[in-house]
Amino acid sequence: MDAQEGTQQSQQQILAHKVFLLKHRDVPDIEKVRLKDEVLNTVKSNDMTPYYENLVADKVLDLDHSALDSMRAKNEEEIKKLDEKIADAEENLGESEVREAHLAKFLYFIQIGEKEKALEHLKVSENKTVAVGQKMDLVFCSLQIGFFYMDFDLISKSIDKAKILFEKGGDWERKNRLKVYEGLYCMSTRNFKKAANLFLDSISTFTTYELFPYDTFIFYTVLTSIISLDRVSLKQKVVDAPEILTVIGKIPHLSEFLNSLYNCQYKSFFLAFAGLTEQIKLDRYLHLHFRFYMREVRTVVYSQFLESYKSVTIEAMAKAFGVTVEFIDQELSRFIAAGKLHCKIDKVAGVLETNRPDAKNALYQATIKQGDFLLNRIQKLSRVIDL
Repeated sequence: MDAQEGTQQSQQQILAHKVFLLKHRDVPDIEKVRLKDEVLNTVKSNDMTPYYENLVADKVLDLDHSALDSMRAKNEEEIKKLDEKIADAEENLGESEVREAHLAKFLYFIQIGEKEKALEHLKVSENKTVAVGQKMDLVFCSLQIGFFYMDFDLISKSIDKAKILFEKGGDWERKNRLKVYEGLYCMSTRNFKKAANLFLDSISTFTTYELFPYDTFIFYTVLTSIISLDRVSLKQKVVDAPEILTVIGKIPHLSEFLNSLYNCQYKSFFLAFAGLTEQIKLDRYLHLHFRFYMREVRTVVYSQFLESYKSVTIEAMAKAFGVTVEFIDQELSRFIAAGKLHCKIDKVAGVLETNRPDAKNALYQATIKQGDFLLNRIQKLSRVIDL
């Protein structure tokens, strides 16, 4: 899908991000003027008639009839040439040439933003492809289409198809690329733990530059790891990871965010966290989970602070985080009520008392609950059978 060789992000993914920013209410108007010009230039240079019509319908771009007619004429001319090549290949050439002709038409439909027709020709190309490696490349194309349009159903089916193909064979380079695609899918669908594990497995073998640059990959890896890994694993896999250390300083606030959490410098952590919120909010894959991620990070940091105490004053905790007593009181009340923190507030004494559940006791209670549930189901089933 116009995936460029080397270390460049694909033009389609760059375009999708710019369109996302154009639709985002927090992006300044002056920035949107620049983005609109860049999007329009990309659309015109690639003759993206169907995509342009969608953007006009969404009121992202203004309708220009002359530009639309010009792009449509070029599309018709190019499609006619591609159809002639397919016909010639089917009449005079072999299966390999027929496949290449269909593939060329498939890639052109991707280029102009004609999703449905691209997927139709993808199926034709797949049916004419024998080699597992070539089939995998087509699956990666369909994954890129999925991420361009944020079609999670298409992404999920493509990942499943890729895994089936890998059972028949496939090289390590493609397998490692799939981990990044699947990790991005998991992150986009709020499965941060699985996303973190997949990203961490791919740190030293990352080649998926068509999706995003390596800096962005490290950004996602750190964010997902912080709310997914325990303290020991975070130190081993993230804080001390040489691949992360070489890049993390280039990303604003990320180093302070990670290291202040691990080093228990909570005031610095909150300052770094505030600096990162804008990046998360303006990320195409993370913006839908912005509030959820904010809550999960605060749960992690509050839990880590309280881990060291059996009881602590609210004032001491507020001072450690550099916030007011009222703020901490309101925050903890919400998290305790939601079952995220295991402690209670003594409002009169101004003290927090932790009541961390014992792991064995928690397992025992869970087993009892599951047993009761199973007995209830059996009793209901026996009534039905008796009738």
